[in-house]
Amino acid sequence: MAIIDGVEAYNRVPRATVDFWLIKLMAVTVGETAADFLALNMGIGLQTTTIIMMVVLAIAIGLQFSRRRYVPWTYWLAVVLVSVVGTLITDNLVDTFGIPLETTTIGCTILLALTFGAWYASEKTLSIHTIVTTRREIFYWLAILFTFALGTAVGDYIAETLGLGYLATGGLFAAIIALIAVAHFVFKADAILTFWLAYILTRPLGASFGDLLSQPMEYGGLGLGTIITSAIFLAVIAGLVIYMSLMAPRRDASAA
Repeated sequence: MAIIDGVEAYNRVPRATVDFWLIKLMAVTVGETAADFLALNMGIGLQTTTIIMMVVLAIAIGLQFSRRRYVPWTYWLAVVLVSVVGTLITDNLVDTFGIPLETTTIGCTILLALTFGAWYASEKTLSIHTIVTTRREIFYWLAILFTFALGTAVGDYIAETLGLGYLATGGLFAAIIALIAVAHFVFKADAILTFWLAYILTRPLGASFGDLLSQPMEYGGLGLGTIITSAIFLAVIAGLVIYMSLMAPRRDASAA
């Protein structure tokens, strides 16, 4: 909680706890598999799917912004949909417009850097613990969108263009995230920097394992398909959101 113009304001996003990282990883995996399911398996097409999901995301974001404090189900609904849309944006740039993954990666990196730059210039902080105004929340969700798009591009580039494969790519990003965790907890590296680095890299980590589970065996996957993979992770997300909703009052009381 913070005091803004003499009024108590609650943080609108969750703290980075263990359950936060678990559900975030599940959400990015669903973003990868659900985007493939809608665009390919259901035959809607990439561009039509993107338009539909952008409209759905706009509704979810509107619902999220109508809250003045963190509400688990509205927040995580928005995260899952941002993950889907972020994946679709990258897929459109590459598959529809023929932009190479290297260029897409660079472009998304620049957009994310500009977002962080504008955010810091305006608010003098990039902390997720002080998302207590609408302006800060706008910067926050823009950053989230670009991290998902960037993570998709990086993961696809390493797994497919460089030919590392889904399992090895997932292992690579897991190792990098582990090093970031060591840098933060052992060597006391800046908490805000390490948070955002880990947040970006969980996207290609989750996407790699999503592809590993869902893609056919001839393409290096386990062949579970997008329907089963999405259903499994959505069920896990639902369970974690229920748990977060039950725990939220206790955490608020503890924070107070």
